[in-house]
Amino acid sequence: MNKKFIKKIWLEKFPIFLLDGIDNKKFLNGLTTSNIVQAERNIIRTCWLNPKGVLKSLLEIHYVQNKLLILILEGNVNEIRKHFEDIIFPADKVEISNIKTNIRIQEVDDLYSWRKSQPILLSENNCDDYIFKNSLSVMDPTNLKIWKIKQAIPTINFEINGKNNPLELGLADLIDFKKGCFLGQEIMSKLKNASSLKQEIRVWKSNHPTNNLKLIDEKVYLENNSEKIVGYITRYTKINAKEFIGLVMIKRNYLEDNNNFFSKQFGIIKL
Repeated sequence: MNKKFIKKIWLEKFPIFLLDGIDNKKFLNGLTTSNIVQAERNIIRTCWLNPKGVLKSLLEIHYVQNKLLILILEGNVNEIRKHFEDIIFPADKVEISNIKTNIRIQEVDDLYSWRKSQPILLSENNCDDYIFKNSLSVMDPTNLKIWKIKQAIPTINFEINGKNNPLELGLADLIDFKKGCFLGQEIMSKLKNASSLKQEIRVWKSNHPTNNLKLIDEKVYLENNSEKIVGYITRYTKINAKEFIGLVMIKRNYLEDNNNFFSKQFGIIKL
């Protein structure tokens, strides 16, 4: 008898709220980087930026009968909802719901971007039954953390730190430069047209053992120049007893010459 194939899934509970009313798409279109009005899919990943083009939140929009379900993949849901509520004018035909939580599952693919796979939203009551009937395997927290780093999914208080923009974080496909105005659009257009990004996110690995697991913003240097700071590590985790994996922001000038890099804590790091 053939063994049934079991698909690995990313299962996590996320905060959500709903935007209702006939102007909900138009309203959200002016706040986020994707084209909400002319979307070709029922699920859209998008960014919420500040006026300076800095990434504040990673959102996922689900079209649910004429309502827009706003799922916060990364970000401060209370800050987002308050900002939305504060800028709704009396003339806007938009209503905003209270914050709730929802279970979200997505198939894990090691070969393609996490943005290629379409998620499913489930209730608490039918989640276990759905997983069992479809022979799904939920990734444990450790392996999920490693997979998210491999996918370079930005995380609040790490890559989403009040400094980095979505182009630096590899999220250019979540920006529609043709749709018209949105919050942070002017800065994004300048960065895109001038090709003036100073740094980019990269995944790194190291076999250098370390016991300091509270490290934040560890500096990265050129291997042959311990005085030349070329980036900083934003996040990391253990793969096993001898191997670490993480994310690093590297200055673009040093990405094109096959340079080798190191940190004082992790030794040689390979991008």
